[in-house]
Amino acid sequence: MAERFRAIALSPGMIAGAAVIVLVIGTLAVVAATAGGLSALGPWDWRAVRFTLWQAALSATLSALLAVPVARALARRRFAGRGLLITLLGAPFILPVIVAIMGLIAVFGRNGLVNAALAPLGLGPVSIYGWQGVILAHVFFNLPLAVRMVLHGWQAIPAERFRLAQSLGFTPADTARHLERPMLREVLPGAWLAVFLVCLTSFAVALALGGGPRATTIELAIYQAFRFDFDMGKAATLGLIQVGLCLVALLLSRRATVTAGFGAGLDRDLPLPAPPGWRRGADTAAILLAAAFLLVPMSFVILQGAPRIPALPDAVWSAAARSVVMALISAALTLTLALALALSVAEGRSWVEAAGMLPIVASPLVLGTGLFLLLRNVASAPQMALPVTVIINAVMALPFALRILIPAARTLRADYGRLADSLGMRGMARLRLLTLPRLSGPLGFAGGLSAALAMGDLGVITLFADSRNPTLPLQLYQLMNSYRMADAAACAVVLMAISFALFWIFDKGGRLHAAL
Repeated sequence: MAERFRAIALSPGMIAGAAVIVLVIGTLAVVAATAGGLSALGPWDWRAVRFTLWQAALSATLSALLAVPVARALARRRFAGRGLLITLLGAPFILPVIVAIMGLIAVFGRNGLVNAALAPLGLGPVSIYGWQGVILAHVFFNLPLAVRMVLHGWQAIPAERFRLAQSLGFTPADTARHLERPMLREVLPGAWLAVFLVCLTSFAVALALGGGPRATTIELAIYQAFRFDFDMGKAATLGLIQVGLCLVALLLSRRATVTAGFGAGLDRDLPLPAPPGWRRGADTAAILLAAAFLLVPMSFVILQGAPRIPALPDAVWSAAARSVVMALISAALTLTLALALALSVAEGRSWVEAAGMLPIVASPLVLGTGLFLLLRNVASAPQMALPVTVIINAVMALPFALRILIPAARTLRADYGRLADSLGMRGMARLRLLTLPRLSGPLGFAGGLSAALAMGDLGVITLFADSRNPTLPLQLYQLMNSYRMADAAACAVVLMAISFALFWIFDKGGRLHAAL
């Protein structure tokens, strides 16, 4: 019994879960304590809270609603290049935020494609700055996520149900009523929540496109409280409000989810019945419009920036090397924590899963500031900027990596756990001979996602880094602020290429190792 208690007490997953809880809750407490307590919020702060809720709810609603026709079209249409298109539609999720913003400006900005098309019609220019730009960017980033989640819901309906509906002479309205709407009632709340949480904690989009106090989010208000007012009490108060809003959204989403109850099928990959009449053209239009909306901005960035790459200054390449090193370290830290947590969750410790998901409701700016306050007697802010950014990036990517690894870890435990226990496989031997080989595929995907997100992050680094040691996203932001748009476009292409390369190398490596 004593040995069992000691093994439980020293479980790596429990240690990792406790560390994440201390980091998220402890840093917020440190900020509040250093400030002497929480500060009262003024009218503009409450305006930021209201705007954050409004834009997050509207962005999530638009993303979820637009995802339905796109996912339905992809689910029931088969055409050459469908798999590649689905993969490309997911690219904006790992696209560095600042690169996507450049692409959106190229299409929707004052001198962009849309305004160039409106000018001959005598229509005034549209502005991408302000609330409309924030919502447009959030839909651009999160529509692919919502499409993938809704598409998985369509694919989860047993194909036999659609065949049965066809044999019974169901009209499209009957199929929607008995099959599609029950699935959407189950899937859409989760898709809406995922987008809502991402938009609720958004920073770089509001920083680049917010356009003033009327379009300030909570995260941007926290940044302003730190950077310009040095009011840590206000920052801590805003951070608590943000955490509270995220938790309320989680609870409401769980109550809104209704199980579809289709039952099990035969797991046959059968194409869904083709839609009749005008619906076939509507499917084609939905796919083409979604592809244009998501892929054209990225294409504009590449076309504008690629020819300028050879003329980039040395500072850009130094920043690129710095960012790659930071992204690799951050991804390694994320995978270490996520693997320990996932294995512990597979053993039945549900609180560990909750601890691993905790960073999704936290403000990375508050976490970063808390770490700086704890370490301020060790080194100066510029010296700690890069290490703290690595830690925060690793922790913020943890929920995504954990969601990828937990199903695979549970399968591993169910299939091989008892056999490994009976053979006495423990510690490093079990990790090397069983866990890593069986989980290499999910680990590669999680590592690629973590590295890409860390590579493109423009968050904590904006608070404390100096101009001498910028990351590549910060270097790009500085070029944009200096109106060196040609260099900025080239820098954006480099950043995008490295981010996708890191994702591909990790993901491909994991799948190749799994195939051996």
